[in-house]
Amino acid sequence: QVLDTYIIAQTRDGIALVDQHAAHERLVYERLKRQLRERPRVASQMLLMPEVVELDAGAAARLVAAAEDLARLGLVLEPFGGSAVCLRETPALLGEVDGRLLLADVADALAEGEGTALVERRLDAVLARMACHGSVRAGRRMRAAEMNALLREMEAVPESLTCNHGRPTVLHLGRADIERLFGRR
Repeated sequence: QVLDTYIIAQTRDGIALVDQHAAHERLVYERLKRQLRERPRVASQMLLMPEVVELDAGAAARLVAAAEDLARLGLVLEPFGGSAVCLRETPALLGEVDGRLLLADVADALAEGEGTALVERRLDAVLARMACHGSVRAGRRMRAAEMNALLREMEAVPESLTCNHGRPTVLHLGRADIERLFGRR
């Protein structure tokens, strides 16, 4: 790991430079999508203490209106008066999350998707936003076993070569590329 953000790994013919956050975010997103395809709803974890989150009125209204669909995604909430919502469950795959940031981000995703009539596209956008909240952050020191597990999972998930936003998660430098950089070719 370099700069507590990138993983460098040797490949058959060179090296791979992996953005740990972007790669993990994509893997979490793909796991959430797979859970949703295989089950009626994403596995969730109940919060020990429900979190009351104050939002602007529009964001709260969007969340409450989409509560049934959000519950399918493992995000269980209910109105709590005014522009507040009470967050009761979050997708288990995300681990510990900041409820306020997660709900604000999900409300934004719902607002961006309002122009589309397809509920599935809105849900997919929400899944992509939620995946970010459960991912390894840039700047987090990873143990060798964690890095190895991330790389092995990337090998098994073809979509992991780009993040949810379309940017690359891994750059490959072949032997010829490296030799060219050092003036050997």
